[in-house]
Amino acid sequence: MMPPNAMSVAQVSRDTGVSDATLYNWRNRFRNEGKAVPADPSNPESWSGDSKLAVVIETAALNKTALAEYCRHKGLYVEQIARWREAAAAGAETQRPLSVAERRELQQERKKTSKLVKELRRKDKALAETAALLVLQKKAREIWGDEEDD
Repeated sequence: MMPPNAMSVAQVSRDTGVSDATLYNWRNRFRNEGKAVPADPSNPESWSGDSKLAVVIETAALNKTALAEYCRHKGLYVEQIARWREAAAAGAETQRPLSVAERRELQQERKKTSKLVKELRRKDKALAETAALLVLQKKAREIWGDEEDD
């Protein structure tokens, strides 16, 4: 029932001959012990907040290699766990989708940021060019003498 196989309770019941009720009881017992047992193992983003938090807790002390192995075993991505960790730290069970106005405001802020970054790059290039010209002018004066004293 758990990733990476991610089979439904009914499928496991048909394959193994174990009753549905027994499988549900086992799943609930694992959940109560704090283990990540999702209701829909095929779509981790739809897991409950408890299951996501259990994954975050299970992976808190893992290094990158162990975390990658854990993710492969559970059918997850490292990025998903990072997002869930951030959401847990923020105190949110799930991240609510942005409203139309919030999306529009975010898009405007991104455009504004992009425009400012482009302008900053342009000004940095102009400043570097001016500094280079001043250095060249100084070196030219040293080589050929000061032309302004004529």
